[in-house]
Amino acid sequence: MSRSEPTTGVEPVASSPQIWPRRIRFVQLGRHRVKIDLWAVAVTLVLAVAVVGVSLWSLTLGSVEGADLPLGRVASAILGNETAAVNRIVVEGRLPRVLVAIVAGMALALSGAVFQTLTRNPLGSPDIIGFTNGANTGALLAMLTFGLGYSGATIGAVIGGLGTGAVIYLLTWGQGLQGNRLVVIGIGISAMLIAFNSFLLVNSSVENAAVAAAWGQGIFDQLTMTDIVPVAIALVLLVPMLAYLAPSMRMFELGTDSAESKGVDTDRIQLWLLGIAVCLVAVVTAVAGPIAFIALIAPQVAARITRGPGIPLVTSAAVGAALLVLSDAIARTLLAPTQLPVGVVTTALGGVYLVGLLIAQSRKAAS
Repeated sequence: MSRSEPTTGVEPVASSPQIWPRRIRFVQLGRHRVKIDLWAVAVTLVLAVAVVGVSLWSLTLGSVEGADLPLGRVASAILGNETAAVNRIVVEGRLPRVLVAIVAGMALALSGAVFQTLTRNPLGSPDIIGFTNGANTGALLAMLTFGLGYSGATIGAVIGGLGTGAVIYLLTWGQGLQGNRLVVIGIGISAMLIAFNSFLLVNSSVENAAVAAAWGQGIFDQLTMTDIVPVAIALVLLVPMLAYLAPSMRMFELGTDSAESKGVDTDRIQLWLLGIAVCLVAVVTAVAGPIAFIALIAPQVAARITRGPGIPLVTSAAVGAALLVLSDAIARTLLAPTQLPVGVVTTALGGVYLVGLLIAQSRKAAS
């Protein structure tokens, strides 16, 4: 007969299961507890290093034979220690387009992350559902119809983007903002805007149409250091607002009804998020023309490499910057001395990605 163990009057407590995976850590910042995904942080740091490396490599590349520069001379030119000719090539020619590519890639990727989270659809990108074409329409009207030039095109692109967003928002408002409804209506609006943009180009003079058509492909040739300012200001103003709304935005990953059940004022939050995302697209379009597919690809790539439950904003921005800097380097050098519009390169990359995405979706639906 075995002897029973003496009891202490206290039942043993089973160890509680770990709720969060080991990659998740929490940091207390004042009264707020911030969740940090260590894997996403590591991936983002690697991407940031890649952006710096590709940017430096791009600065060394010339568009004509013999114009390549070693990295040491590029650094000297940035510090103002080179000859006037080299300083002009690096500081006035290559550096503005690389910096614009970085900030524009971040802005487009953040905009795409917001739209894809709200719509819960990988095709819910601003260049698929009409916002980019709306900004293009505003810019074309300013340049071709009102003759306001590039400065007017900037304002026109912002007004066109916001106007398109307002129209799509009102058309989807019947039963609340539903993701698939927004995508379908947005694709229809996008098709009509493309037709209208073609009408504007056909009915303008040959010279104006050529300039507007080149701008409509996303071209970095004429960029200067001042063109960085509007995109940088937009990021400085809008990113803190996006960070403030990000916890509520995460609730939309479970659907609008679930977000409402968690106490989120879905109508107000959606309106703010759409406004931020449209402004990010519009300001990039105003500066560099419509650049396709960065907003579509970057959030999905970020979601896959971080392997998280949603679309990570910071990692998406890093992927967008890396993609656009690389696309610009390819556009400058692939057919040198002829320089391709950067939009042609991003469209080619995006087309391959879109076909792959549709094939994967069809296989998933069939299984």
